[in-house]
Amino acid sequence: MEFKVSKELIQQLEEHIVNKNDKELEVLLNDMHHADIAEILDELDFDEATYIFKVLDSDKTAEILLELEDDLRENILSRLSPKEIAEELDELETNDAADIIAELSQQIKAEVISELIDVEHAKDIVDLLRYDENSAGGLMGKELVKVNENWNVLTCVKEMRIQAENVSRVHSIYVVDDENRLKGRLSLKDLLTTSTKTQIGDIYIRKLNFVNVDTEDVEVARIMQKYDLEAIPVVDELGRLVGRITIDDIVDVIKDEADKDYQLAAGITQDVESNDSVLELTKARLPWLLIGMVIEIVASFVLKGNEATFQKYSTLIIFVPLLSATAGNIGVQASAIVVQGLANGTLKEFSRGYFSKEISVSMISGSIISLLLLGYHSIMYQQYLVGMAISISMIVVILFAATLGTLVPLFLHKNKIDPAIATGPFITTTNDVFGIMLYFGVAKLILGF
Repeated sequence: MEFKVSKELIQQLEEHIVNKNDKELEVLLNDMHHADIAEILDELDFDEATYIFKVLDSDKTAEILLELEDDLRENILSRLSPKEIAEELDELETNDAADIIAELSQQIKAEVISELIDVEHAKDIVDLLRYDENSAGGLMGKELVKVNENWNVLTCVKEMRIQAENVSRVHSIYVVDDENRLKGRLSLKDLLTTSTKTQIGDIYIRKLNFVNVDTEDVEVARIMQKYDLEAIPVVDELGRLVGRITIDDIVDVIKDEADKDYQLAAGITQDVESNDSVLELTKARLPWLLIGMVIEIVASFVLKGNEATFQKYSTLIIFVPLLSATAGNIGVQASAIVVQGLANGTLKEFSRGYFSKEISVSMISGSIISLLLLGYHSIMYQQYLVGMAISISMIVVILFAATLGTLVPLFLHKNKIDPAIATGPFITTTNDVFGIMLYFGVAKLILGF
């Protein structure tokens, strides 16, 4: 059952904090999962959260740090000495420790690293800090199990036992040569069923997915999703094994990318959270609103330019909101499918087959909508020619919206721009201007105006 923070629990914790009942706090929280404790701390004020954090053991609080909201983690770290922070990091895997150190100021960062007890652990963390956070190098951890292709099975097992002490989960056993170049992976079944004198070079599996340290995090996520991997090795420019990326790190990348795309689709230009300040939220949301305002002003000029037309055929103006809404929906639907295809790799570039399919879907949808609209107009207004003009115009506008929604994300993707930006206000506002122009243009053509 999923844990939920209750008011009763918060009140109980606050009472223990006020009364300095450290033992009771430990008893109450020690059996909880670190993610649940982080959720509790997020509900408390900074002073209370920091107090509880200092009461618990480092092996528990180290994991809690990773789960906290950014603001709370920053505040707690600011109240810890470099030595106390180092004690937390000594309990974490290298990639998690590097992520936390990266959030510190340069001065504190150097002090914390100097306080780390495990020298090798400190070296690994420093090595990870030189990579871009959005690359495979920035995601990877140094903890892994590797064996030399020249060892026999007996030597391999002995060395694996030593290495496994520093690895929380052994996803794969990697095989390297004398220069530490990645050669393949070793099957646990083969290791258990083969003679102890057998050379690893004779039994390891040479086919292996891997990524380079400079590979973008979203590309790593795509590869791991495609091949259903729990972990993937990382190599440097010389093909040497330098780390591994596990699925828990990739889940965070997938979530962050989905959040970013969702916000872009909604016309939010910066990465923001619901608990950000009013100023930050406004700065993120205002740009597209202003762009939309400018485009809609252009649309109003288009309407004004066709004033004589809808004065003579008044029902034309009645259906403009319907036209804008329908075209906007069609465009957003088309672009959403394309963006999804680009994200999961099922669509890599412009395809005539896919474009024809999208136009066919829009043609069928537009025809059904137009026929219903023609029937409604004929019953309500008995102006059959005007109804025909509106219906045909609607089909033309829908086809235009589908074309725009399909091609714009592909164009943006080709030019290294996030195509998710095309699934929101951009498509709807652009459709408003050009859709209204097409609507009145076709209608006037049919009506001979």
